Amino acid sequence: MVNAIKGLFISCDVPMAQFIVNLNASMPASDKFILHMLDPTHMFVQPHVAEMIRSKISEFRDQNSYEKPT
Repeated sequence: MVNAIKGLFISCDVPMAQFIVNLNASMPASDKFILHMLDPTHMFVQPHVAEMIRSKISEFRDQNSYEKPT
């Protein structure tokens, strides 16, 4: 019998994958969203977390962006 799970496939570089893995690890057990790590740059996650992951990545990039002082 085949078990099918609806999810979202994410392909990214290793540092971004580690950011997402750490984000998942910081969640309570009931809110963990990574269903399967396929390899270091590909993962399968629950579909309802797509927007949350995008917003956390955006916040991370904003915090780590250099702005020239005026």
